[in-house]
Amino acid sequence: MRKWAIPSALILLCLLSLLSDQGRKVQVNAEEGAVDPPKVEEKIGAVPNGLQTDSDVVKRESESISSRSLRNNAEKFEFQAEVSRLMDIIINSLYSNKDIFLRELISNASDALDKIRFLSLTDKEVLGEGDTSKLEIQIKLDKEKKILSIRDRGIGMTKEDLIKNLGTIAKSGTSAFVEKMQSSGDLNLIGQFGVGFYSVYLVADYVEVISKHNEDKQYIWESKADGAFAISEDTWNEPLGRGTEIRLHLRDEAQEYLEESKLKELVKKYSEFINFPIYIWASKDVDVEVPADEDESSDEEETTDSSSSEEGEDEDAEKSEDDDTEKKPKTKKVKETTNEWELLNDVKAIWLRSPKEVTDEEYTKFYRSLAKDFSDEKPLAWSHFTAEGDVEFKAVLFVPPKAPQDLYESYYNTNKANLKLYVRRVFISDEFDELLPKYLSFLKGLVDSDTLPLNVSREMLQAHNSLKTIKKKLIRKALDMIRKIAEEDPDESSGKDEKEVEKSSDNDEKKGQYTKFWNEFGKSIKLGIIEDATNRNRLAKLLRFESTKSDGKLTSLDQYISRMKPGQKDIFYITGSSKEQLENSPFLERLKKKNYEVIFFTDPVDEYLMQYLMDYDGKQFQNVSKEGLKIGKDSKNKELKESFKELTKWWKGALASENVDEVKISNRLDNTPCVVVTSKYGWSANMERIMQSQTLSDASKQAYMRGKRVLEINPRHPIIKELRGRVAKDPEDEGVKQTAQLIYQTALMESGFNLPDPKDFALRIYTSVKSSLNISPDATIEEDDDVEETETESETKDSAGTSKGEAEPAKDGADEEPSDLKDEL
Repeated sequence: MRKWAIPSALILLCLLSLLSDQGRKVQVNAEEGAVDPPKVEEKIGAVPNGLQTDSDVVKRESESISSRSLRNNAEKFEFQAEVSRLMDIIINSLYSNKDIFLRELISNASDALDKIRFLSLTDKEVLGEGDTSKLEIQIKLDKEKKILSIRDRGIGMTKEDLIKNLGTIAKSGTSAFVEKMQSSGDLNLIGQFGVGFYSVYLVADYVEVISKHNEDKQYIWESKADGAFAISEDTWNEPLGRGTEIRLHLRDEAQEYLEESKLKELVKKYSEFINFPIYIWASKDVDVEVPADEDESSDEEETTDSSSSEEGEDEDAEKSEDDDTEKKPKTKKVKETTNEWELLNDVKAIWLRSPKEVTDEEYTKFYRSLAKDFSDEKPLAWSHFTAEGDVEFKAVLFVPPKAPQDLYESYYNTNKANLKLYVRRVFISDEFDELLPKYLSFLKGLVDSDTLPLNVSREMLQAHNSLKTIKKKLIRKALDMIRKIAEEDPDESSGKDEKEVEKSSDNDEKKGQYTKFWNEFGKSIKLGIIEDATNRNRLAKLLRFESTKSDGKLTSLDQYISRMKPGQKDIFYITGSSKEQLENSPFLERLKKKNYEVIFFTDPVDEYLMQYLMDYDGKQFQNVSKEGLKIGKDSKNKELKESFKELTKWWKGALASENVDEVKISNRLDNTPCVVVTSKYGWSANMERIMQSQTLSDASKQAYMRGKRVLEINPRHPIIKELRGRVAKDPEDEGVKQTAQLIYQTALMESGFNLPDPKDFALRIYTSVKSSLNISPDATIEEDDDVEETETESETKDSAGTSKGEAEPAKDGADEEPSDLKDEL
């Protein structure tokens, strides 16, 4: 047995060693066989290597970016239009502002989202699941690599789409999609990429477009705008799921677009009302509490654990509570930079909703956001409407609570407008003064058109026929909105039924609103009457003014007509510099006595206004300071003219040098002896004064516009009666002539004219004073003693000269000039 024991043991050991070696070989073979398993993505058609680690993706991406050259394995294509012409169209014709590139890309992203949303109405599966189903736009920037990325989860593009849409100017996915959807009646969805895409080359020298369509693989389009572009299957980037990501490698001179604040500003300006949420990967500093001393806090925790394990459960609970309350770890605040998605367009596009669904508070908030007016005052009025027909558009108009300080300073020299033009919710411009006339430029609001083209310049849109239709409808709605302010104002209720007054008086907020509007923007309405002949009658209804019967309140032309006397055919008005001056004007004496109402126009623009507003509601306007005034019928008029014929003829001869065209009997005076009126179609006294005060006025060129002056005398006044008697006795009496001249000059001044020779007028006044004080006309002024004055002056000069000579030695070393020398000089 012992002989066989040792050999058998050796045999067993050998067998065991062989078995262990074989096991190791099997394990190695198994491990080697697991190196190359079948890939799941190859079976499902996903992006190759799309599920690999982020570090590998970043490495390959950085290698691609560093070269900034087209990928070697990419399929090369030529642009259908030469790059020089392409860039010339973009930079010189279409886009003068580089900022709009972001507007165009966001617009394209919005259109792609519109497309997929439209398709999801009939097939919900096209949206996918998880993050892919979120219809949103994301903006991300990389300052180190100088890359700006804009991503959407829209419909995406196939390889064929990339070639057609991004390789041709004339062709875009929009037209094909709209043509396809015409039968369904939905023409609101515009295309994905058109001319606007090429604006990226205003800021970038290398562009990558990564896109994934549900029916194709993920591809990458790249170009340096050198006449060629390349397309290849994307094996470098993470799978998008669906949608498009555009990466702009910014030029050195476009580094401002790597600032978050700049991008936020552009989104707020151009894309605030896009229908889809726009996010930016924003960084911010936050305060984070961290333990003050981590070693001490860990020691305390270990001590607590050891003591609690030795004691009972009850004591355990008590001590844990004590530790929480009494032995809280000391912490300190440290600033850390965190990144998160920040929503940029949080203002809802209320114009797309029904006006019945929008509250007054929402309109007010929308106005403040649109006008950047964050004061406590609400807009005076707003109009929210939809226009249908040949041109379809939605619009919201606001009347601001206050006028800008510079509203009229450069009225004719600026093209600034406060109306923003959107095309399919994409901001185009706020410089379209063609949308509203200048006199309505104080209105704020927006117009969103579905029929205007998007990717065109301001000049091209100006020539578009649809603008004329939009302008016409906007003016009508704007004037209706302003008229409604007056209709709802209880202070404007004169002439209304009592029931209407009671209804309107319930709303105290609307009381005095039109007066407030008129004080702020009344001049704009007057300018509109001057400029807009088509809407002149509508604007005239909005006019407000004070009159002899308005008791300090504003009144309208309709209210004036309702108070007209029976048989009154004309609307009487007078112009001047102030209401107080006009109230005491001699032109109103007879009119006030006969209870006629006269309108006061005190704004300089009123003179121009009345040159265009000739009549209203069949009534002619009559300036009471001009000839042609008719106040009823006076049976004694012919007799008076005959009895004063000799005086009027003599007076006209006496005023030959004063350019007086005629002297006649007046029908407008009561207490004043005479006034000077102008011809019906010439300048009034107020207009002459306005024109003379112009900076660049030329008196020689204004002479032809000055009205002929007519002296109207009051035949009932004692001065005129006495003058008639004096003239009848001695027409050549110099004293009578001087008196007649003085009366005329006084009337000229009282009628609002400037005296051509104030010195002559003053001498006549002094002569009259002498006569009233019984001072002889030959009395002379006592003269001073010239001899003594001369001697005194010579002595003063001598003394000054002496002091000057004495002061000269001291002057040599002085820095300042002596004061007596200054006086003498």
